[in-house]
Amino acid sequence: MFLHVGGGYTVPKKEIIGIFDIEKSSTSRITREYLSLAGRQKRVVSATDDLPKSFVVGLDRDLTETVYISGIAAETLRKRMKFLY
Repeated sequence: MFLHVGGGYTVPKKEIIGIFDIEKSSTSRITREYLSLAGRQKRVVSATDDLPKSFVVGLDRDLTETVYISGIAAETLRKRMKFLY
């Protein structure tokens, strides 16, 4: 099963380790530093051209983290994940 995060991007359900509200999470210095580091390491995929609403962290088989920036609300993505189960 896959979770559609927008912009034609899907993430395998088993690779998702977190779904976060970007507005609430980015108030934390640690989260801002994490997202900045992921960007510098070219591990960020922008799945939206609009205002970002959430980000999804995935961990693949090679233990490489990828951050998907999504224009879909975190709560909507969480509901979709519940539906997949």
